[in-house]
Amino acid sequence: MVVFGLLTTFLPVVIIIFVIVYAVKNKEMGDEAVIRHLYTYLVLFATLMLVIGGGISIFMAAADLVSPPSYYQSYEDYSQIRQEGKVQGQKTLSDQELRANYEQAVTDEKNRNKESAKNQIIKSLGFIVIPLPIFLYFNNVRKRKSDE
Repeated sequence: MVVFGLLTTFLPVVIIIFVIVYAVKNKEMGDEAVIRHLYTYLVLFATLMLVIGGGISIFMAAADLVSPPSYYQSYEDYSQIRQEGKVQGQKTLSDQELRANYEQAVTDEKNRNKESAKNQIIKSLGFIVIPLPIFLYFNNVRKRKSDE
């Protein structure tokens, strides 16, 4: 979270400095050409950051899919909570039934984490599939302008 905070503070400053330096350096091109180039580079930068972020998110979700987070509640805690929470008139579960319920809860939690990771991978693909064609188009435009 600290890194994200530093990035959100530092990144706009870097972009502003880049815009100023580029505009001063290419003043002889004319205002309109400088603005068009800046716009192209800013779109390239933004779409590249989205693609990179999507790739990182896919990697993290794949790691959760391969090795889901552990279930942190011990059998003793589960048993104690179940014993304290039972309602009057409810039959007492045997240790074997309680153990089976605990194992089922652990399995259900792991499956829920895996499903969540699959869902995250699908959502993260949107951060690659949507901006990538835009990046490729603007990179093509940039190459054509530099060839002229």
